[in-house]
Amino acid sequence: MTRIGIIKRDDMNAEQGRVYDAAQAAGGPLGGPYWAYIRNPKLFAAAQEMGAVLRDGPLSGRERQIAVLTVVRHWGAKYPWAVQVRGSLAAGVDQATIDAINERRAPPLTDPREKAAHDVARELLADHKLSDATYAAAEKAYGVEALVSLVAAIGQFSMVCCSANAFDITPPDDVPARLAP
Repeated sequence: MTRIGIIKRDDMNAEQGRVYDAAQAAGGPLGGPYWAYIRNPKLFAAAQEMGAVLRDGPLSGRERQIAVLTVVRHWGAKYPWAVQVRGSLAAGVDQATIDAINERRAPPLTDPREKAAHDVARELLADHKLSDATYAAAEKAYGVEALVSLVAAIGQFSMVCCSANAFDITPPDDVPARLAP
């Protein structure tokens, strides 16, 4: 069960309410780790802004979601997995790819950018660096500017997962997507 109390909108102070309302109006995420971030309104707002920048960046929805699922699987973050599977399906990531990532298998990716998204996330998290071969393949697929966005998305979503795990932010019992043991 979630360790941190969830602050209802009516119980938020003025600054919390202001950033919460702005995020809600923009369609930004409000639950999960954001239940913790709202306690620091500047962090909440910065996390919202970083997420928006990365969503509007040079990665396709599929590329971003493949990287995000790989990050979530690495951290074993239950709430983000449940939410991101829905987002991944909406972005067109097929169930076979989702299942492979969940089972810690190489997903059946043929697009070089999608494969690089998975490989960079997996290797960076597992080895804390990229091999020359993985970097070269990713740079060839993305170019430097888009590769910077990919690495930033991996880092940003690692923060989300660390927060979800630290505060034991767990999904409701009725979510259809669960992490494999």
